[in-house]
Amino acid sequence: MIYPWHLYLMGAIYFVAGLMHFVKPKTYMRIMPKYLPYHKELVYASGTLEIILGIAICLPVTKDYAIGCIIAMLTAFLLVHIYMLTPQAKIKIPKWLLIIRLILQFALMYWAYYYLPL
Repeated sequence: MIYPWHLYLMGAIYFVAGLMHFVKPKTYMRIMPKYLPYHKELVYASGTLEIILGIAICLPVTKDYAIGCIIAMLTAFLLVHIYMLTPQAKIKIPKWLLIIRLILQFALMYWAYYYLPL
């Protein structure tokens, strides 16, 4: 089955984002909430998951399952985006940009949900 190009774009975005967890792991470890253990392992695990889901969303047999997993993953990642807004995070990114990134998280969830059959 051929899907719309934007579904493949979504898959490519998650695939590349997952690869970046291995290319620049320290970038991701810096934004991890301090209360979570095993930062490096969690960064690699989430990168692996993003790579797998980026591929799986493009395959008819796994697309719907991958979409559900992407929405669940993005929901779990809300912890990181909310943590980044707290003073404990000591993130040197403007607060308004972090708020936009948090809103983007919900937009990404909706984008994935859009491809589920009704």
